[in-house]
Amino acid sequence: MPDVYLLEPAVSSAWAPFQASRPVAELRAGAWLIRERWEAVADGETHAIFAPDHLHAFVEDGAPPVTPRAAVRGPAIVGRSDFAPSGVAPDLPTGPARLVNDDVTVGWWVPAGATWTEASDDGAAVPLEGMQLHGAYDVVSALEHFLQADTMDFLREGGDHLPDGSIAIGDPNEIVLLGCVVEPGVVFDTRHGAIVIEQHTHVRSGTRLEGPLYIGPGCQVLGGPIAWSAVGPRCKVRGEMTEAVFLGYGNKSHDGFLGHSVIGRWANLGAGTTTSNLKNSYGFVRLQVGSDRIETGRQFLGSLVGDHAKTAIGTMLSTGTIVGAGANLFGVSQAPAYVPPFAWGAKGEVMRLDGFLTTARRVLARRQVEVTDAVEAMLTALYTQATGA
Repeated sequence: MPDVYLLEPAVSSAWAPFQASRPVAELRAGAWLIRERWEAVADGETHAIFAPDHLHAFVEDGAPPVTPRAAVRGPAIVGRSDFAPSGVAPDLPTGPARLVNDDVTVGWWVPAGATWTEASDDGAAVPLEGMQLHGAYDVVSALEHFLQADTMDFLREGGDHLPDGSIAIGDPNEIVLLGCVVEPGVVFDTRHGAIVIEQHTHVRSGTRLEGPLYIGPGCQVLGGPIAWSAVGPRCKVRGEMTEAVFLGYGNKSHDGFLGHSVIGRWANLGAGTTTSNLKNSYGFVRLQVGSDRIETGRQFLGSLVGDHAKTAIGTMLSTGTIVGAGANLFGVSQAPAYVPPFAWGAKGEVMRLDGFLTTARRVLARRQVEVTDAVEAMLTALYTQATGA
């Protein structure tokens, strides 16, 4: 069982708004985090994520240490965080090798007795199935690529019986309930994929769920049609959602359309917050990050909302909107295409550190999560790095 080490990409506007606050390895690609997909390939645990300096204070339950790059002694796999493996383990040779996808080196196999010191395109090549990611917008592409297979994998686990009063369209055997509560009147549609609901999740009457769909543990699903999405742990979701990714602990408790979007940890979408996921021209979506313009190659793309970001009631997010980590967006019905980290409103003001920390303490307490000294140090480092204060 080899150890796993993950190598983060260089800092780039393409990874906004998430790279400011978390490793790329901790983004969700389909039902699973990128880190978890590498662990499945190696059948091992991640010992460290090698990341840029500003992320070294990162702490999160279940996440490994984030450190500067260091030598790795085998047996180990060093994987690139901007590559999401499909989960199929490669046939590893006895000697060192590169892991390759479409002629691009995406990782390295370090056998016992060998040492890895840096990224290299030298050596024997071993094919590895998966998907290369070029920016945060490709988290939506990964959802499309992986989610059907990810949810079908759960069929081997079985699950609870469908409760009385539920309505199944398609094959009811593709509904996997793992210790959740489902009220009467919930509609399950599996004609396009399986539906998986993890333990301690509560699904209210008036909800229509369409596969492929993954709802993580401890969530509250409060109503409305939800399709082809991956919702991380301890989220509250409601209203029309399609191809949405929640990293975890996010809040969308009210109506409002959310499509082809990625929502960071502890983000809150105010009542009536609505995304556009298709330009009126039906052309490809271009992102604006400060002065940088990024071609996504995607026709459907909603919003990328960073960790701890918040929107006011009735906020309209145009196609390809980026809301930076910690931003508190209010005072305008139509948000700008790019909202900087820790913006206070939409008129160029910056949130105060003490105000951000006070709010974060309140928000985490609502999910019974303790703000430890390490968490507060991480949040302070995030604020300082993003604002220069």
